[in-house]
Amino acid sequence: MDNKRILLVEDDPNFGTVLKDYLMLNDYIVTHAKDGLEGLIMFKNNDFDLCILDVMMPRKDGFTLAQDIRSTNSEVPIIFLTAKTMKEDVLKGYQAGADDYLNKPFDSEVLLYKMKAILQRKESDKAVEADVFEFEIGKFHLNSKLRHLSFDGQEAIKLSPKESKLLKMLAVHKNDLMPRELALTKIWRDDNYFTSRSMDVYIAKLRKYLKLDENVEILNIHGEGFRLIEN
Repeated sequence: MDNKRILLVEDDPNFGTVLKDYLMLNDYIVTHAKDGLEGLIMFKNNDFDLCILDVMMPRKDGFTLAQDIRSTNSEVPIIFLTAKTMKEDVLKGYQAGADDYLNKPFDSEVLLYKMKAILQRKESDKAVEADVFEFEIGKFHLNSKLRHLSFDGQEAIKLSPKESKLLKMLAVHKNDLMPRELALTKIWRDDNYFTSRSMDVYIAKLRKYLKLDENVEILNIHGEGFRLIEN
């Protein structure tokens, strides 16, 4: 496996240097930015496999930086380092697009373990997504790469990016439960009232497309999620 490139954004110079050295000893390539603004510039000018962001920073705090990163890259994993253990901050972190967080002071080995787990999960997600992009759903054929949905060999319609991702996720879980939270965090990257309502709108659109085949339906599993059923 290639050495992974890490963006570390930490305004405490001593702690930042120690953490950078520790990660480099563990075969990571580390770029250290001293505040959120510098971190954003470095992120925009380089490719990173994972970002570690301190929450409390001058010029741009970690939450704002994460939102800026997410607006250009929805995939790169983000770990927050926070001195606070308040529930609101943890929730705020996840809403800003975090994959995980650690409270300071923390055990460096725990950070390594979390990084490894997140990077491995991203690799396997990528592999699954790269490998499978064609699905048969009753008389429908979905090509999620081209975002084409065709019925019974007829000319395909082009789905929007979110419609395609959502239908693909339902197809992966065909005849099984697709948890609501999974779709919201993977496609919308946020699980709140508004994104939840937005997903319901997309489910309604997909139902409209799929009604051409009476043997295919999307069931609402109350409080749990949805099931794409093929009778």
